[in-house]
Amino acid sequence: MTRTAVHEVGVGRSGWWHGRTVLLIAFAFSVMADPVSSVAYAIEAALRALDGRLSLLLPAMFLVLVIVGLVVASYHQLVARFPEGGGAAAATGKAFGEGLAFVPMGALVVDFVLTIAISVSAGSSAIISYVPSLSPYRLWLALGLLTLVAGLMRFGHLGRAVFALLTIAFVVTAVVVLITSAGQDTITTVVEPSLTSSAPLTVALAFPVAMALATGVEAPSSAIAQLAQLDDAGRRSFGRWALWLTLGIVSVLTMGLAAAAVHLGVGVPGEDTTLVAELARAGSSHAVFTLFQGTTALLLLSAASSSFQAGPGLLKALARNEGSGPSRHGVLPSVLGTTNVHHVPVVGVMVFYGASVVVVVAAGARDQRLVLFYAVAVFVSFLMGLLTMATFAWRERRVAWVVLNAVAATAVGFTLVANALRPAALGSLAATALVGGGLYIAWVKAGRPRGASHAVAEAEVVAEVEPDAGEQGAASR
Repeated sequence: MTRTAVHEVGVGRSGWWHGRTVLLIAFAFSVMADPVSSVAYAIEAALRALDGRLSLLLPAMFLVLVIVGLVVASYHQLVARFPEGGGAAAATGKAFGEGLAFVPMGALVVDFVLTIAISVSAGSSAIISYVPSLSPYRLWLALGLLTLVAGLMRFGHLGRAVFALLTIAFVVTAVVVLITSAGQDTITTVVEPSLTSSAPLTVALAFPVAMALATGVEAPSSAIAQLAQLDDAGRRSFGRWALWLTLGIVSVLTMGLAAAAVHLGVGVPGEDTTLVAELARAGSSHAVFTLFQGTTALLLLSAASSSFQAGPGLLKALARNEGSGPSRHGVLPSVLGTTNVHHVPVVGVMVFYGASVVVVVAAGARDQRLVLFYAVAVFVSFLMGLLTMATFAWRERRVAWVVLNAVAATAVGFTLVANALRPAALGSLAATALVGGGLYIAWVKAGRPRGASHAVAEAEVVAEVEPDAGEQGAASR
């Protein structure tokens, strides 16, 4: 081989690695927008559940991250087994039959609605923390943000790069806040009762509300279906990297911000501000505080936008198709599969917009009220995914994986039970049962079409691969 040829091969390999790295960063940071944005309200939710006892905040958040780590380890296996995407729904359909796949699907639909609602509500809280005079208009501000995000969806899905940039901007700004906070003296001294034997029980009962940090774990296992340019091995690798990067970044931010709150003595905030806002205000300059609040609000809106993509996309994948184009599974009315010129299922977007409006109004746009509903529905999906992975491991006599999945399922089950002790969580469980049961009944009436358990994976790629009617007509000619 000549020197020129060797150089060309080297350049080609370098370009290949560069392209893969950029794609991985764009993919990983886009799918982690939901869990990273959850940091904005999950730490405060834990502190409120602990009755403001800062001394218990770090143990509670550490317990949360341990359970999230167990779920990630199990989804590490799920991604390996289903590199085409689909998450818990595809796994459940494979292990237990397609009928049960509608349990995690119903949970995801409810989770998408709650993600939209809590994200725009937390976005309004971030804005009000910076401009307190807007507090009387909290509900209208949240509804305005909701309408803005829904309206933008009409013009097509935002690219992964936009979500990735917003996530990176938030992470960088949060790190700056942590660094500057470390050099600050304690703002206030919080006097708490001495720890007693009830402290472990207090932490165990309080941490479930902070499990909102785990809500984005499902995303990489489904979103890898977007990576049509990669083979199964590539999608498997990207999915696993995204899972562990998400866990690492969320863990650093969570423990760092919780430690900073303890160090500075920042307790439960007032009605018109948030814990992370007060932390940034106390521990950094006004310029950094401004930047932090701006990146927080934008990241929260990107999380809402992501659910506005995934939710209507799932309904579209399950819809009947009475016109030209690839057939769907025929489970839902065909109107949910109708798209505009940008391949956006407008009716589906309106459905999720209407449901989110109801939730936001019912909660008064208070994200700390919504968080009590939040980490419930998606944990039904987690539980189904973990049980399926335990089943696969049992069939293959992989004892270590059986134990890990069983432990993870037990932890998730405990979280569900602990949350179910709160009346608010029962609403999420009831909605999950209603949506999942409704989808199952529609599936049965449609003649139990095969392949419906893969609708979650198809929802991720349909907007990118579906030709419009004109393109199909030209192709047929």
